[in-house]
Amino acid sequence: MERRRALRRCVAAGEPLATARLRTGGQLRILDASSWGVLAETTERLLPGRQLDVHIVSAQGRILVRSRVARAFVARLEVDAVHYHAALSFDRALDVHVDGYVMPAVLAVVGHDPGTHYPVSSIAGDVEFADRVSA
Repeated sequence: MERRRALRRCVAAGEPLATARLRTGGQLRILDASSWGVLAETTERLLPGRQLDVHIVSAQGRILVRSRVARAFVARLEVDAVHYHAALSFDRALDVHVDGYVMPAVLAVVGHDPGTHYPVSSIAGDVEFADRVSA
């Protein structure tokens, strides 16, 4: 029996949604996402039931969303770190589609100005000074 509120999708490593940050500074790597939550990998110890504020880049832009740790377990052990997988349930629905990330309106209006190029020296060699300095 499917109990999820929304369909999940895998998050590619190059997407803006692939990384998130806890308000306390911890890093999250998002493995899969739906509009009501994510499965994330982290080295932070997140206990089930804990309330978190998560900074996420979604289709609506960069947002801070309140979430709850639904479940967490140890995913991988390394010599110097313990990696956890944590399922985070959002308080509200987010748009986490792969396309449709917003661009700031300023960038859309301002045209591309190539600027000026460096001057091209036709003679390669030493620097010549107009005034000779006497010793």
